[in-house]
Amino acid sequence: MGKIAIILGATGATGNQLVKMLISDSRYDKIKLFSRSSAGISSIKVEEYLTDLFELEKCSADFTGDEVFCCIGTTKSKTPDEETYRKIDYGIPVAAAKLARKNNINTFIVMSALGADVNSSIFYNRTKGEMQRDVAAAGVPKTYVLQPSLILAERDETRVMEKIAAGFMWLINPLLIGGAAKFKSIKAKTIAKAMIWLANNKYDEVIVTSDKLQKLGSKYLRFPA
Repeated sequence: MGKIAIILGATGATGNQLVKMLISDSRYDKIKLFSRSSAGISSIKVEEYLTDLFELEKCSADFTGDEVFCCIGTTKSKTPDEETYRKIDYGIPVAAAKLARKNNINTFIVMSALGADVNSSIFYNRTKGEMQRDVAAAGVPKTYVLQPSLILAERDETRVMEKIAAGFMWLINPLLIGGAAKFKSIKAKTIAKAMIWLANNKYDEVIVTSDKLQKLGSKYLRFPA
C-alpha cells in the first residue's frame, strides 16, 4: 500500500508544485490537502479538506497519514498586521506539528526562511525562529526545517519588488560561492523536489538551507531540474 501525504499550503507556489509531483509519484496513494480554499487540482489521489487552519485541531480525525509537508507562509506586505502574521507563520505550523505527533505521523517538513532566529530584533525573523524551535519541540521523529532564500516561481498575484529582486539575484547568483551559497535564489519546483527526497531518505541535518535544498532537489530525478 502506498503512502499518504498531508499538505498545508497547497495553494502557494511551492505547495502547488509539490501536489503535482506527488500525484505523479507512484509511492503515494493519497494526498490530503488542508487549506482555506481549493487548490483547484483534480486527481483521484487528492482529498481536500477546506477548513479554518487556525482551528486545525478540529480536523484531528482526518489529519492522519505518513508525512506532513507544511508550506504555509505569508509576507509582510500581504499580512501587515503582526498578530495575524504570527497566527499564520507561527501558529499553524506549530499546531500541525503537535497534531502530527499526536497522530503518530513520523515525518514533518516545514517551510521557514533564511534569517530565522529566536533572538532577532526583527519581528518576522524572530517569529520564524520561534516557529522552528517549537516545531522541533513537538517531537516528530523525522523533522526538517527548510530555509530557502528568495523563491522563484510563477504567481497569480503581481509582486513588483519580488520581480526586481529575482532579476538582481539572477545576476549575482554565480558570485555566491562557499558560505554565501545559501543566499542564492531557488525555484519553488526545486524546493518541492527536495521535500520529497527528504521524506523518502535519511538526512542528518534538521535545518536545510537554499544551497543544500538545491543539491537535494537535484537528487530527485523523476522530474527535470
